[in-house]
Amino acid sequence: QLQLVESGGGLVQPGGSLRLSCAASGFTLDYYNIGWFRQAPGKEREGVACIGTRPTNTLYTDSVKGRFTISRDNAKNTVYLQMNGLKPEDTAVYYCAATYGYGILRPCRATDYDYWGQGTQVTVSS
Repeated sequence: QLQLVESGGGLVQPGGSLRLSCAASGFTLDYYNIGWFRQAPGKEREGVACIGTRPTNTLYTDSVKGRFTISRDNAKNTVYLQMNGLKPEDTAVYYCAATYGYGILRPCRATDYDYWGQGTQVTVSS
């Protein structure tokens, strides 16, 4: 059974950092593109960062460029999202998702991803 489990969310003050983890079970992430998405109350789910099967192949939404870093450790079957310089507007439930890569990384659209985790809450507040 394919499963993704996110962890690492929590409450942090503005300017702080968190590292989210997305651990896969039931399949190997090597051949999958992985995306991090977020959804705030009353807003649509948006793509935050995506990584292709090659770890240097990454995409970020403009609002997180220079602050967030997506990475993958295939040996641990895990993808990470390092979030620095957090802002209140980053508050949301963060989800990771996977789709078979086929060697191509398309823009981070939720509709392109097939397997989803349950989400982890990130709250940025003083």
